[in-house]
Amino acid sequence: MTKIKSTENVAQSQSADSGTTARTTGRRKPEKPYPDFPLYAHPRGYWCKKIRGKFFYFGRWEDPDGALAKYLEQKDSLHAGRSLRPDPDALTVKELCNQFLNAKAASRDAGEITSRTWDDYKAAGVILVDHFGRGRLVSDLGPDDFASLRKKMAKNWGPVTLGNTIQRIRVAFKFAVDNGLVSKVIPYGQAFKRPSKKTLRLDKAKNGVKLFTADEVRQLLDAATQPLKAMLLLGINAGLGNSDCGKLPLSALSLETAWLDFPRPKTGIARRCPLWPETVDAVREAIAHRPVSKSEEHAALVFITRYGGSWAKAVADSPITKETQKILKKLGIAGRKGLGFYSLRHTFRTIADEAKDQPAADFIMGHSRDDMSSVYRERIADERLHAVTDHVRQWLFGSN
Repeated sequence: MTKIKSTENVAQSQSADSGTTARTTGRRKPEKPYPDFPLYAHPRGYWCKKIRGKFFYFGRWEDPDGALAKYLEQKDSLHAGRSLRPDPDALTVKELCNQFLNAKAASRDAGEITSRTWDDYKAAGVILVDHFGRGRLVSDLGPDDFASLRKKMAKNWGPVTLGNTIQRIRVAFKFAVDNGLVSKVIPYGQAFKRPSKKTLRLDKAKNGVKLFTADEVRQLLDAATQPLKAMLLLGINAGLGNSDCGKLPLSALSLETAWLDFPRPKTGIARRCPLWPETVDAVREAIAHRPVSKSEEHAALVFITRYGGSWAKAVADSPITKETQKILKKLGIAGRKGLGFYSLRHTFRTIADEAKDQPAADFIMGHSRDDMSSVYRERIADERLHAVTDHVRQWLFGSN
């Protein structure tokens, strides 16, 4: 990640990049407007002053009054060694992206967002710099600029990816507004908005549902080897996703009583689910043949890769995704767009809802609803959770 330049370095680099200097133009350095004028004429063409061993530039020779006004505004902070607040009308796109990513990196390091989320924000920053230019002033951006950016992105992406990227870009600019880095609200205009719900519905209908049939799930289980087979069963039994399986700790499982208690790593929402006999047997087998972890950090995980690391990777193309796609391709059931390991979570929820106990299905999935019933509900009886998972097991295996 590129570090933000200090205020004084930014000033120096801006003056150095501003074009020709006095030496190259042959211009004569001006005299001070009056003897007590606190600044001196630097050969680069700026009124300058050395403060605490560093050079600061306050304005061009042609505007000594403006340079003096800027110096008087900043002198107390500069002489005290305090950092200056950036000029809200001089913030560049690159500076905005750097400051935003630094702030999000702090959130990532504190465990408040995932590395994958930070990578997504970084990708959005790269798009902004590439499209607008690193030196483009944020204050100079207008509705036409954002409309052009959206048009460019829409040519290459579907509505879901487009909407997510627009949202991340808006978060970056909101960061600038909330932190006083710009002097006005960003004028996106009417065009720079996420695709409508209708557009998303039509796109979803065109791509088909991200849902496995019972026969397809059974084929996957028959073709998979450990530990993927155990992960697949956790996906269809308990609605676990790729990251869930990769981060699943041994402490979350009680194989003797056949229960899983595992708050969602993404949100911290509590989650509890009874495990099928098939799932317990598969997990026991996977643990029995688990490779030795290469780090203490991963030693407590249920699943370890052959290289001694975690199956959870902060990338879209994770090891679990790759291994599942290999089997789907081998079985010839990989034709539908977006179908993969995470589709097991979609499948579980779809079939679980047929048990007609939405709160129990929510609790197993780790979903939270902002309604009064959720506020007052303190627990879900184990019998209700069993009824949901038993229904899904009946759908998958029949009367077995």
